[in-house]
Amino acid sequence: MGLDNKTGRVKSVLKKLKFKNFAALTLSGTINAIGITIFLMPVNLFDSGISGTSMLVSQLTPEWLSLSLCLLILNVPLFLSGCKRQGAVFTVYSVYAVAIYSLMSFLITYVIPIDVLTNSPLAGSDLLLCAAFGGLISGVGSGLTIRFGGALDGIEVMSVIFAKKLSLTVGSFIMIYNVVLYVIAGSILGSWILPLYSIIAYAVALKAIDFIVEGFDRSKSATIVTEKPDEVGAAISEQFECGITMMPAKGFYSGNEKTVLYVVLNRFQIPKMKAVVREADPSAYISITEIADVFSARNKR
Repeated sequence: MGLDNKTGRVKSVLKKLKFKNFAALTLSGTINAIGITIFLMPVNLFDSGISGTSMLVSQLTPEWLSLSLCLLILNVPLFLSGCKRQGAVFTVYSVYAVAIYSLMSFLITYVIPIDVLTNSPLAGSDLLLCAAFGGLISGVGSGLTIRFGGALDGIEVMSVIFAKKLSLTVGSFIMIYNVVLYVIAGSILGSWILPLYSIIAYAVALKAIDFIVEGFDRSKSATIVTEKPDEVGAAISEQFECGITMMPAKGFYSGNEKTVLYVVLNRFQIPKMKAVVREADPSAYISITEIADVFSARNKR
């Protein structure tokens, strides 16, 4: 009976795995490897998280313990240990992405006939260019990996496991880990120039990940408090042909009955929406909030 249950779980996981995700993860792992090996590694800059740790370890250990091997040794056990929390599908995708990242890093460094051991073949020894483009390209790779169900760095798993035990948020844990990493790197190298430039690469990578995961044209939500909900709602609906959620409300000081209208638009529609609302109800209150993503089971509410 136990064997049947285990077989059933394996089949269930296999059904959820998609070829297009593996294709995208192959691309993302390759892109990340290009950013790291073409721009960051040649000038001794560091990535963040476990990837950055692997780069530091590979610099301080014998040549046989390369970046490619360090990536596997440090990342794969973390993903496997977090399988129960993160899910089997996420773990499979992540281990596959890290394997591609590791393989492509090895091929670019040791097989493909380009010199990445002394200077960047594209940016030379310019630390700012290497930091900016290395961070941008690796960020695109990481963002694509997240978008297609995996992760390229075990730091995400570490943060989920340890952050709560240390009374930290996941974001705080990752930030503290990276600060400690860069401090250790600066202390060992006896110079703070490379760690400081690495922080630039990290910041650029974070921005690139946001763009890839959340989209370049992030949606915005408008919350409109009005005493003329029918007029305002009709004007917005006619102008933008979008769904609107209406909620009853009451003013605290005035005690007047009001209605809250909630609508999601893109950033280019916001100025027109403000004008439409002001025309329908000059006393309406509007607040705008940026949102990361939108999901809807139906086109209209």
